[in-house]
Amino acid sequence: MMLLEASKLQYSVKDREILNIEKLQINDQDRIGLIGGNGCGKTTLLEVLAGIKEPESGHVKTYSTLELMPQLKESTSTKSGGEVTKAYIQGTLSKNARLLLTDEPTTHLDTHHVEWLEGELLKKGGAFVIVSHDRAFLDAVCTKIWELENGILKEYKGNYSDYAEQKKIEKKQQEASYEKYERKKKQLEDALVLKEKKAAKATKVPKTVSRSEASITGAKPYFAKKQKKLQKTAKAIETRLEQLEKVEKVRESAAIKMALPNGETVKGKITIRVEGVEGRIGGRMLWQKSNFQIRGGDKLAITGNNGSGKTTLLKKILQQEKGVTISPAVKVGYFSQNLHVLNVEKSILENVSEKSIQDETFIRTVLARLHFKREDVYKKVAILSGGERVKVALARIFVSDVNTLILDEPTNFLDIGAVEAFESLLKEYEGTIIFVSHDRRFVENISTRQLVIENKQIQLFEGPLKERAQEKEKPDSKENELLILNLKISEVLGRLSIEPNQKLESEFQRLVEAKRNL
Repeated sequence: MMLLEASKLQYSVKDREILNIEKLQINDQDRIGLIGGNGCGKTTLLEVLAGIKEPESGHVKTYSTLELMPQLKESTSTKSGGEVTKAYIQGTLSKNARLLLTDEPTTHLDTHHVEWLEGELLKKGGAFVIVSHDRAFLDAVCTKIWELENGILKEYKGNYSDYAEQKKIEKKQQEASYEKYERKKKQLEDALVLKEKKAAKATKVPKTVSRSEASITGAKPYFAKKQKKLQKTAKAIETRLEQLEKVEKVRESAAIKMALPNGETVKGKITIRVEGVEGRIGGRMLWQKSNFQIRGGDKLAITGNNGSGKTTLLKKILQQEKGVTISPAVKVGYFSQNLHVLNVEKSILENVSEKSIQDETFIRTVLARLHFKREDVYKKVAILSGGERVKVALARIFVSDVNTLILDEPTNFLDIGAVEAFESLLKEYEGTIIFVSHDRRFVENISTRQLVIENKQIQLFEGPLKERAQEKEKPDSKENELLILNLKISEVLGRLSIEPNQKLESEFQRLVEAKRNL
């Protein structure tokens, strides 16, 4: 049953086109994740679908009850952000609208509350469209992904991981198309050069023909005619070259290799000791006395529910409170989402270069990895969005004269593309990283150790999060079946992207339904 349909939607802000969508529809039981870069128009699309904003052209028709849940703003409540957001979500869900549109519902939620929301949405009837930058959340609740880019909406089947696989296939197809284009282009260019050479020689009398004989037989007009024919052929080849559909080369991210201060001195050595450190705020106990050590090159994730004391622990380390010892070889860069460190009247490049010992080529490479390319680096910070300013602040710390990064919720306000770009930089970083995050996928992809604050205790786990999860819960037959289904879904998606047909489409729907039931 169709719950909503829209066609020929157009919406602009000043001279910038935000939406240019030919057609979309939402059916009962659709579980849609809406993704795209910061400022691409995701919130605008939800508001147009909900009837809050009027499109410049096109129309939206709804065939069911609809509820829009905007992103919750900062609250003056004395309750935690997680509790306020949970109450806000419960209020919206209690209205039992058949179609729910929600904008960043996981903001301010810790892992416990995000998992609660996943359960509520999976129990909910009807359909929903969710804007979210949380990849694990999108994997848990979605069966379709809408990608909004340059005003165009493109639909992908499956959850976020399925979408990522399809994007990889698209990239491989583009690479193959580019190679084919280059081969064809070279073939035509070589043929053109050959014809032009032959045309240049066509007026010359062959060595086998004497000059007197040529004057008698009229060889010159003959060869002039031949030259004209060759030139005509060359022109035809040139036209084919001009009409050849250009395929852009897939750009690979440049690798980074940076010299860190005291890099070899601290690598693998104990650089930070925490002994008998207790966490308290006023009379409230956050965690009991704890001991742990951090080595040079560790990528340590600090996790726990809101209010458990994660930021308090970071501050104790930074301030070297009693019980905390830091090696003199350690040089710390701290990110706390305090964007006042940026000079808004200076350019991106100037801000990032200010505290760096790296050369401009390296700095521009890092900025390009964060999607600030070419002339973008000369933009003033004053005109940047909040998410873009966060990227500038992260880049500034990343290239500064430090060997240890301490990051407090670095992925807040970043879109998925920016998070994945920052992840790729951190994976290549050879220094120490200590970070707080509620982003489960970010923790999974970056951390080599995890420090968990739970029940007023601090526990330290060695190894990547994936390995810990495997040790904690050995796969049973149900998980094996799920693994097989995921592999089959990826295979069918690959075939569908190359040669779509109804048989493959039916097989995909059957596999997705089987996965949902499992």
